[in-house]
Amino acid sequence: MTKITKFSVQDVRFPTSKDLTGSDAIHTDPDYSATYVTAYTDQSELKGYGIAFTIGKGNDIVAECIKHFFPIFENMDIDDLENNIGKLWFKCVDHSQLRWLGPEKGVVHMAVSAIFNCLWDLIAKKHKKPLWQFVVESEPEKIVSWLTFKYIEDVLTPEEALAILSNNQNDKQKRIDTVLQEGYPSYTTAAGWLGYSDEKIIQLCKEYIAKGWKHFKIKVGLDLDADVKRLDLIRKTIGDDCFIMVDANQQWNVKQSIKHINAYKKFNLFFVEEPTSPDDVMGFAKIKKEVGNVRLATGEACGGRIMFKQFLESGAMNICQIDSCRLGSINEIITVLLMAHKFNVPVFPHAGGVGLCEYVQHLCMIDYILINGSKNDKVVEYQDSLHEHFIYPCKIENGNYMPPLDHGYSIEMKEKSVNEFSFPNGEYWKNNI
Repeated sequence: MTKITKFSVQDVRFPTSKDLTGSDAIHTDPDYSATYVTAYTDQSELKGYGIAFTIGKGNDIVAECIKHFFPIFENMDIDDLENNIGKLWFKCVDHSQLRWLGPEKGVVHMAVSAIFNCLWDLIAKKHKKPLWQFVVESEPEKIVSWLTFKYIEDVLTPEEALAILSNNQNDKQKRIDTVLQEGYPSYTTAAGWLGYSDEKIIQLCKEYIAKGWKHFKIKVGLDLDADVKRLDLIRKTIGDDCFIMVDANQQWNVKQSIKHINAYKKFNLFFVEEPTSPDDVMGFAKIKKEVGNVRLATGEACGGRIMFKQFLESGAMNICQIDSCRLGSINEIITVLLMAHKFNVPVFPHAGGVGLCEYVQHLCMIDYILINGSKNDKVVEYQDSLHEHFIYPCKIENGNYMPPLDHGYSIEMKEKSVNEFSFPNGEYWKNNI
């Protein structure tokens, strides 16, 4: 038997506000950060790692919250963890006291995500497989046992989930072989941060085209005329064979959203992301009614499966954007993937940040192989920053994510990076606060 002996959590922050990487209409000076959880076992070589992603201040609050869950898992046998991980997940999200701070959203839910990301990493490493492979090779009945259907049974029952997973078993190996050879298509956000100059964005667009990308996401939202001018420059730079999507990061009200999106239509947008509040399901529905065939994307800030249920069932969401650290790890992510499949809404996972690309590569493989079975007209977000801090960074070829082959969830950081950027006593921050 192998047991979990203890946990640790570190507040790791990277000073991305210095060059405005990650800047948008709302988040003008982000410092990409991670609450970095480590699970130790009585086998010294076997450890699990997990993160929740934030953008600076408050990272310490998430880290402190994570500590409340450690006693549940300390001294637990890993086999027992794996066999009961669905029940354990619900025990955490339905904690009789901590749930008052949510329930199932906000800081507490991000804390649950971080520790379960760590636990799934540990389970996959025990099996000596990358997480995506461990998941897709698991029996449908076992996968359903990981999931919680409370509050979503009216749109997705365990029986429906089992049927979707079972129906996709026959062609599973063919899809595995395809994705191992071809990878999974991505779009880049790295060229379009709002704080970048037009000259820098044009230069970056050219560089990314040369590297194989055809999909470019541009941040908008502060000035309509400036946005239109920039989109015109980008369209002329990338041509009509490439795709533009725009992201307003929750900047507008409903009326403003309609005005801006209709002004952008001439650029043949692939989608418009988060035009208004990520909680405003009815607002999205009103916007969609007035902008015609422009697809609306949202989800990176959705707190949990119940919010996704409302967006999907109402038709207010045309592109579903799950987040690896906002949702409660694999246990909740799979339920959202299944709901999106039922409502025929494509999933374009949110990435970027620190570690999100490393995570999201597993999620798109799971969705393609196990649930949706199609890569047509689907892309996953990619941002080219901070990968150098990970032992097994994601691998991109010709604009495609290549399936990770390292064991676990690909999130182990280099010890040097953790020591340098731990807040507030890491080597970098000691000299720069």
